[in-house]
Amino acid sequence: MALNILLNGSRGRMGIAISEVAQANNAVIASACDQGDDPSVHVANCDAIIDFSFHEITPGIAELAVANNIPLVIGTTGHTPEEKAAILATVEGKIPVVWAGNYSVGVNTLNYLTRKAANILGEQYEPEVLEMHHHHKKDAPSGTAERLIEILKDSYELNDEQVVHGREGLVGARPRKEIGVHAIRGGDIVGEHTVYFCGEGERIELTHRATDRKIFAQGSVRAAHWAVGKTPGVYNMEDVLGLVDY
Repeated sequence: MALNILLNGSRGRMGIAISEVAQANNAVIASACDQGDDPSVHVANCDAIIDFSFHEITPGIAELAVANNIPLVIGTTGHTPEEKAAILATVEGKIPVVWAGNYSVGVNTLNYLTRKAANILGEQYEPEVLEMHHHHKKDAPSGTAERLIEILKDSYELNDEQVVHGREGLVGARPRKEIGVHAIRGGDIVGEHTVYFCGEGERIELTHRATDRKIFAQGSVRAAHWAVGKTPGVYNMEDVLGLVDY
């Protein structure tokens, strides 16, 4: 049976892409909502909610999902720390939520390989993250880059103060315990992420390049299918793909 989805952010780039791939991925957009619409009108007929809207909107969508006891897939990025905390407080222990900065199978493989590489290479290799997106993207770094940063922070046991966003002027020699983050915006770049591990005499680069937004759309629908019937909790796309080492 096809999965009935409430799609919030239906008129955005990702919303349009999800609508285009839904049928081929055994799903139906039972309710398409965007700015000015009331998503609660048709939610009773839906099996899951996919949210690709705006960071200020997601907390209310989380409340709607909990009130109707249905899974939530969050693809919206750019949430403030306060918004993230509010969303987590709303959903914790109540519904299954898949929350990822990127729903591409390839990007989540990059996440997995980044963790593996960091653990193998160790502190003798200095990590840097570079992300590139189209000129319409409003937040930086991207949600995908933020996930890569979290993986590197965990692997290298670093904190937020040791994450440096861009460098300018006389910044001095690079400390060993640091993650450099760089963002490029321009043209119609769908999305590109590279993690550098810079050592003495060699450099390892792990890169993912997206050329079609449909890969993210297909992944989000896959996540919605996966979330139905799962134990309440907050998951990421690596959980969906079975890329988590327990």
